[in-house]
This record gives sequence, C-alpha cells and structure tokens, in this order.
Amino acid sequence: MKPYIEERILSIAKYTIGHNSTVRETAKKFGISKSTVHKDLRERLPHINSGLSEDVNRILDFNKSERHIRGGLATKRKYQLQSKT
Repeated sequence: MKPYIEERILSIAKYTIGHNSTVRETAKKFGISKSTVHKDLRERLPHINSGLSEDVNRILDFNKSERHIRGGLATKRKYQLQSKT
C-alpha cells in the first residue's frame, strides 16, 4: 500500500474517533467519497492498526444502528418546514 493511502486512512480513522462522526460527515470533511471512507475504515485499517480499527468499528456499528432514527427525524423536520409555508 502506498504511504499516502496509509496516511489518509489513519487521518480518517482519527477524525472519526475524535469527532464521533458518520461516514458521510467524514467523507465531506476529507473531500472523498463515502465508498472510499467505508473501504478505508472497514477493509484497509485492520491491516494497518487493529486497535484503532476496533475503536472505529464500534462507532460505525453504533451509527449504523441509529441510522433509521436519524432518517425519521430528517423526514419529520422536512414535513414540519413544508407545513409552515
């Protein structure tokens, strides 16, 4: 693996842990796709740093378990805004 990719993966992992961020938020911050963030964190990070990978996986699993709630809240806000206009 090229050094710049390893550096990117570690930066993404540290950002995700430090900010407790979602894949979407992390991708936006680093200007890369959600697919790249997901592949870096789930597939490539365990080969570089397994301890960091476990921490990141806990955050990603938590975010995945709550995504249906976040989606429902976003829909609720959308329709509340539409009814006010």
